Amino acid sequence: MTGLYFHIPFCAKKCPYCDFFSVPYHKETTLQYVAAIIRNLAAYAPEDMVDTVYFGGGTPSLLSAAQIGEILNACAKYAHLDENPEITLEFNPTGERTQYLHDLRAAGVNRLSIGTQSFSDAQLSLLGRTHRSADGVRTVMTAYEQGFENISCDLMLACPHQSEEVLAQTLQILGELPITHVSAYLLQVEAGTPLSQNADLLAHLPDDDASIDRYLQTVHTLAEYGFQQYEVSSFAKPGYESRHNTKYWKCEPYLGIGAGAHSCYGGRRFQVPKDISAFCDAPVQPIEILDESPCSREEKLMLSLRMTTGVPISSLNKRAQEKLPVLERAGYVVLQDHTNAALTPKGFAVSNAVIAMLLE
Repeated sequence: MTGLYFHIPFCAKKCPYCDFFSVPYHKETTLQYVAAIIRNLAAYAPEDMVDTVYFGGGTPSLLSAAQIGEILNACAKYAHLDENPEITLEFNPTGERTQYLHDLRAAGVNRLSIGTQSFSDAQLSLLGRTHRSADGVRTVMTAYEQGFENISCDLMLACPHQSEEVLAQTLQILGELPITHVSAYLLQVEAGTPLSQNADLLAHLPDDDASIDRYLQTVHTLAEYGFQQYEVSSFAKPGYESRHNTKYWKCEPYLGIGAGAHSCYGGRRFQVPKDISAFCDAPVQPIEILDESPCSREEKLMLSLRMTTGVPISSLNKRAQEKLPVLERAGYVVLQDHTNAALTPKGFAVSNAVIAMLLE
């Protein structure tokens, strides 16, 4: 099975912490861009069955529902779509979008990833978001009323001034909404972003210990609401794990189309240059090869350790196996039936260090 990823790089406003490729929204440019997506989809025409489609960005919900429908119609025409594909669209919770959500559902989108980030207005302002808490709640409820049964919300952790009480309020609202999935990310300060140059906000970022506390608070509270952790940043009600994102962690093939899109497809890992004009003008999107032989044994182990399913102990070398009892006693690793090793929530909180220790 193959996944399709469409990068929609348009934003009405760039968030101060965002390091993803995006450009200002212009309606005329989106017309050319959608045409280029369809042209490339026809050129690549994946031979394998496609069981997931993901619209990421940027802000894909800036495209009209008709444009999303055009792309999905092209998927049906040029790709071998599974009978029950997971079709996800990242959605920004701004404005009254009832008709838009209705039309998206009619076009075939069956999963939304809503960029709520927080349900604290103060936190949203600090993050430079254009929506408020009430907008996030309204968007989720409207989507649910329009027939979306698979809804994910984004949650930002370790933000400036994010106390245990502030996060608890957000987690309570998340737990009471009709959603099936939460993606919880620790705020990363990327060089060159406006956030990285804001001395006041940087001074009020939580330290490492407080960041770990907020992460573990999230893990435990979401579990109380029925969201089981299945990856370091991902929590789902049973049966609602992201099928598309799981492909990344399992080194399964996916084809990315659009300026800035990445792919692991046809035995190669490659990316499309971050150039809107080049993408729109070229008959077939230009690509830059990143790896001629991706998904090495070490990479598969590293990605598998990001998931709660872990890895067979036998897949680790002798030196790594000797470290497991120490990591288990420290609470970072759990040994399941003495045949499998998986990180605990405490281990996930410092996953980069633990994984590096096991793979060095």
